[in-house]
Parts: sequence; structure tokens; C-alpha cells
Amino acid sequence: MKNKAGVPINEDISWRDITPGGVVYEAGSAQHFRTGDWRSMKPVLLRDKCIDCLLCVPCCPDSAIPVKDGKRLEFDMDHCKGCGICVKACPFKAIELIKE
Repeated sequence: MKNKAGVPINEDISWRDITPGGVVYEAGSAQHFRTGDWRSMKPVLLRDKCIDCLLCVPCCPDSAIPVKDGKRLEFDMDHCKGCGICVKACPFKAIELIKE
């Protein structure tokens, strides 16, 4: 992600150089930051109940449910914030939230 002047925004940038008001000038920048560090609840995939319907994938606001060859993979804990939306979206009760 870059600010309006084109300077990359990362963990080393000064607060003075961050975009004003949290304005995003570049799409798809969440992958550059580990945002799951402050999670208090952790999703757990119950593989024996999961039928890979993938209904949880588009519901995840953090894109933390990777898919490969039509099968969902384990959660991307670097980006998952533990919101629990995937738990509510799963009709097969294949995801549980546990305390981190």
C-alpha cells in the first residue's frame, strides 16, 4: 500500500506520512499487514463436518479462508480477526470459535 505521494506504507513509516483519515489509495493492501495479532477468539475448522461448500469464503471480511482446487484450506491466522461471521455462515456447523 502506498500513500498519496506514492511512498509505501509499512510498519516503519512515520505517522506523519500515513494517509490522512485512513484514506486508501491502493486496493488489495490488507495482505501487506498482519492484522490477526489482536484476535481474542480463534476459528477452528472441524474437517469431519466440512463438505467444502465454500459458503464461508465470501462471508469472511478479511479474506482469511484460502481455497485451493475447490477445497477450503485452514484459516489464515495472520489476517483472521476472529469475528465469527464464518461460524454463522456455515450451515454444517463445521467451524467453531474458541478462546485464543
